[in-house]
Amino acid sequence: MSADLPALSVNRRRFIGTLLAGSAVLAFGELVLPRPALATAGPFTLPPLPYGDDALSPAISANTIGFHYSKHHQGYINNLNKLVAGTPFADQPLDAVVKATAGQADQVAIFNNAAQVWNHNFYWNSLRPQGGGKPSGILAELINQSFGDYNTFKAEFAKAATSQFGSGWAWLVKDGDKLIVTKTGNADTPIAHGQQPLLTIDVWEHAYYLDYQNRRADYVTAVLENLINWEFAAQNLAG
Repeated sequence: MSADLPALSVNRRRFIGTLLAGSAVLAFGELVLPRPALATAGPFTLPPLPYGDDALSPAISANTIGFHYSKHHQGYINNLNKLVAGTPFADQPLDAVVKATAGQADQVAIFNNAAQVWNHNFYWNSLRPQGGGKPSGILAELINQSFGDYNTFKAEFAKAATSQFGSGWAWLVKDGDKLIVTKTGNADTPIAHGQQPLLTIDVWEHAYYLDYQNRRADYVTAVLENLINWEFAAQNLAG
């Protein structure tokens, strides 16, 4: 990766926890209040969802959001707080913890939980009610330069998400001066490899199984066509 790629600022390190917090978003013609954060004992907290549990329905149901956000995501937070208690990591930003523990055999548990927290924070903001469609502006131009056209990008992104063996993530990232689609297994994340994420789709089974069972491709299609948050991707591109 190019050495001159801008690093995430402190504010961007913490943007997930505050992005859209306390605000309301308009979804399906109704005012939808973000879901409040859950109380957590420790330095890391579960940020509020930027929309209500049912705001992504029917593509992702309130039932899935309830389990995915309140159980799985919260569980990673709880585990991480226990693991970092009494260590220097307790005083570091989340992305710094991820980068410091990546590839360290003696820090695998901290990395797995910290990276999963970071990935989930990013995932919730990669989605929005009445999302999908095509990007515009500089992001659209860069997609065309990097992939040829939007439809080619969309096909590559869907292929990455559906072909990831087992649990993991599909990503649109900025790598050097171009965009690429990549996928990571389990808790792995592009920020551990010097890449700048723009969007992600969670393809762990808990992200879709209550709604789609084994039909991961249908879930991926529903997300790309109805929920992808191109405004969020453009903000990440702008840095």
